Amino acid sequence: MKTVTLGRTRLVVSQVGFGALPIQRVPSPEAEQLIRKAYTRGVRFFDTARFYSDSEEKLGRALEDVRTNVVLATKTMATDRATANEQLSTSLRNLRTDYVDIIQLHNPEALPNPTDRNSAYAALVDAREAGVVRHIGLTNHRLELARTGVLSGMFDTLQFPLSYLSTPEELELIEICRDNNVGLIAMKALAGGLLTNIPAAFAFLRRFDNLVPIWGIQRESELDEFLALDAACPELTLELEQAISDDRRDLGTAFCRGCGYCLPCPAEIPIHWAARMPQLLRRAPTDGFLSPHWQQQMARIDECTECLACASRCPYQLDTPQLLKAALSDYRTFL
Repeated sequence: MKTVTLGRTRLVVSQVGFGALPIQRVPSPEAEQLIRKAYTRGVRFFDTARFYSDSEEKLGRALEDVRTNVVLATKTMATDRATANEQLSTSLRNLRTDYVDIIQLHNPEALPNPTDRNSAYAALVDAREAGVVRHIGLTNHRLELARTGVLSGMFDTLQFPLSYLSTPEELELIEICRDNNVGLIAMKALAGGLLTNIPAAFAFLRRFDNLVPIWGIQRESELDEFLALDAACPELTLELEQAISDDRRDLGTAFCRGCGYCLPCPAEIPIHWAARMPQLLRRAPTDGFLSPHWQQQMARIDECTECLACASRCPYQLDTPQLLKAALSDYRTFL
C-alpha cells in the first residue's frame, strides 16, 4: 500500500487511513474482523477517539498482537490536566498499549495556553516527555483556529475536514501544513456521507502527497472499495472532474462543517449539531441522537424565525435555515 510521512512526526503511514468512528455501530466480532482485514491488507493508520464509545476497545482487541506495526491516533476532549490524564489512561487501557502514537485535542473551541500548567495540553506535553505519547495533534472544524494551530508550533499534526467540497481557503491548509512540517490528516473526505462518487473523492485527495485521508469504514464492502482504489487510483478524468463540478454546484451549500460560527441561535437551536444530524444518524450510534433530549433539541427547529443571524455568520455561505428544516424532516422520518 502507498504511504505518506506525517510531517515532522516522521511516522510513515498507509495513504489509506482507517477512521474508526463508524465501527461503534458494528458488533464487536465483526468490527474486529474488519479491522484485522484492513491490517492484513496493508492499512497501518487507525484513528479513533475517547469520545467514540467502544471504538478504542475494538481496535485494541484487533491489533494488540501487531501493535508495533501500526500507528494509533486517538483524541481527548479534556480541557484540564486531571481529565486529560484520566482519559489518556483509559485510552491506553482500551487500546491495549503502553503508548499512543498521536494524541489529539478533539475540536477545542480555542487553542490552549501553552504556559498553563493545569491545561490538558500541558498534561499531554508531560505525557510525551514520559514516552506515553509520541506526538500531539489538533483536530478542528474552524479554519482560522486550525491555521493558527499549525502556525503556533504546538502541534505535530492537524486533522481537518477536507474533500472536493472544500473551499480554496480550506485547501490552502495543505500547503501551510507542508511549509510548517505538520502532518495533515483529512477527515470527512466524503463530506460526512454527502459525497457518493467515491472514485472522484479518492482521486481528488490522492493528488496531495502530504496528507492521509481517514475513511470512515463500517462495512467490508467499503473497505474493499478503498483497498481497490489504492491499488489502482483512478485518474482525474474529464468525467470525474465534471462530477466534482456538479457536486460542488449541488452540494456545496448543504455541507455543515460543524464549526459553530453560526452560534448563538436566538431560538437556542444547536445548529452545528442539528444541521449534521442526517450524517450523524447514518455514521454514529443512533441511540443517543434519538433520545428524548435530542428529540427536544431538534424540535427547536420548529421555532426558527429565519432571522438569518446564523447564515450571516456562516463562513461557507450555507442557507442554514433551509438546511435545518431538511435535517428536521429527515430526523422525523428516521424516528
